[in-house]
Amino acid sequence: MDRNPNPNPLRRSTSGGGSGGIILEKYQLGQILGRGSFAKVYRAKSLLDNANVAIKVIEKPAIADQTAESLLVREVSAMKRLNAHPNILKIFEVMATRSKIYLVMELAEGGEMFSQITKRGKMSEAIGRRYFQELISALRFCHGNGVTHRDLKPQNLLLDEFGRLKVSDFGLSALPEHGRDGLLFTACGTPCYTAPEVVRRNGYDGAKADAFSCGVILFVFLAGYLPYNDANLGELYKKVYRRDFVFPDWISKGARNVIYKLLDPNPNTRMTMEGVVGTNWFKKSLRVESEVDNLGVLLGKENCKSDVSVNAFDIISMSSGLDLSGLFEADLGKKERRFASRGSMKDVEERVERVSGELGYKVEKGKGREMGLVKGKMVLLVRILELVAKMGLLMVEMKVVSGGDELDKGDVDQLEALKLGLGDIAVSWHNNDVAVNA
Repeated sequence: MDRNPNPNPLRRSTSGGGSGGIILEKYQLGQILGRGSFAKVYRAKSLLDNANVAIKVIEKPAIADQTAESLLVREVSAMKRLNAHPNILKIFEVMATRSKIYLVMELAEGGEMFSQITKRGKMSEAIGRRYFQELISALRFCHGNGVTHRDLKPQNLLLDEFGRLKVSDFGLSALPEHGRDGLLFTACGTPCYTAPEVVRRNGYDGAKADAFSCGVILFVFLAGYLPYNDANLGELYKKVYRRDFVFPDWISKGARNVIYKLLDPNPNTRMTMEGVVGTNWFKKSLRVESEVDNLGVLLGKENCKSDVSVNAFDIISMSSGLDLSGLFEADLGKKERRFASRGSMKDVEERVERVSGELGYKVEKGKGREMGLVKGKMVLLVRILELVAKMGLLMVEMKVVSGGDELDKGDVDQLEALKLGLGDIAVSWHNNDVAVNA
C-alpha cells in the first residue's frame, strides 16, 4: 500500500466573474459565483427587501434536450421537498422568461466546503465531526422524504455566514418515482465519491450509496485528501473493492471505525446512517474551548471565542439530527430551566427585566449577565450565556435558589410564565427555525 501521507490530492475548480442586470423587476444580479454545464449562479439582491440570495440562471436552449430538462425538474422537485431542514440549501422561487429560467435560492456566504479544504487542508477531528454531524442530519432528512442525493462531495457542500453546512446541487438526486422495486439503476455521480454498486448498473439502494459517499467525505475532512484516486477508473474501483487505502496517523480509532464501515464495498454490510448516529464517536461533543478558536480560523474569523467558561460549544457542536431538547428543557422535577434564545445580549436582558417586572418580581443586577428575581419567598437566578461570540445564539438559564432541589407546582408555574413572557425571543433547541450549528 502507498503510505505517502498525501497520495490523493484534491483538485481545484475554477470559475469566472461577471455581473448582470435586473431580473423581472425583483432582483439585481451581482457577482458570478459559479458555472455549471448549462447554468451560471450569481449573487443577487432582492429589490423588495434587500435580502441577499443566489440565483441560478439557465438558458432555455441549453436544456432543450430531454436529459437536461429532466435534471432541472428533478433538482427543483427535490429542493422543494427539503426546504424545512437547516442544513439543506433552500429554494425560494422559480421564475422564467422566454429565454431563461431563474432558480432563486438561499445564498451560502461561506462558499464551498471544497474551497475551505483546498485552502486550509485537513480539519481538526472535532470540527470535522461537527460538519459530518450536520451532513448526516441533512441526509437522514432527505432519505426520510424520499430523496437520495447521489452526487455528494465537498463541492456540493456549502457554508452559510455562520459556518453552518448546507447540502446543495440536487440535479442528480432521485425521488421514489425514479426507482423500480425500491432500487435505482442510473449510474451517476463523481467517481472518487461514488459507491461501487452504482457503476455496476444492477440496481442499488440510493441511501446506501449516499452513505458510502459520506465515508469518503469524512476521510477528506480529516485527512485533507481522497482515500482513493486514480485516473484509470478500472484501477480506482479495484482499490475501492479491496478497501485499499491507508489512514493517516492523526485520525482517531473511533473516526477510523466509522469511515472503514461506511467504505464497505458491499452495500448489504455497509454501515447505515442510523448506524453512524448510534456510534460513540458521532455522539461525542466538543469539550475543549480551544476548538472554538480552531473554528474561527477555519471560517476566517479571528475572535470567534466563547465569553463564558461553560460547555456551550458542546451544545452547538451536535447536529440538529440529534434530539438535544433535554439540554435546554429540563424535567419539571428539576429546579432549573434552560432554553435557547436568538437575539442580542442587550435585547434578551431588557426583555427579561420587563417581563419579570410585569410578573411582580423585583430585579437585582448581579455580576456580568446575572440577575436575581425576587418575589416574596421566591428567588430566581437568571443567567444569560453567549454560546459563541457574534453567532446570535444565547442560552438563558433560570434557577430557583430559594428552596430545595424540587419545585412545587407554583414554582413551575412561575418559571413557565417567565419563559412564555419572553415571547419570540425564547425558542426550543429542536425547533428548526433556530437550528444554529455555529
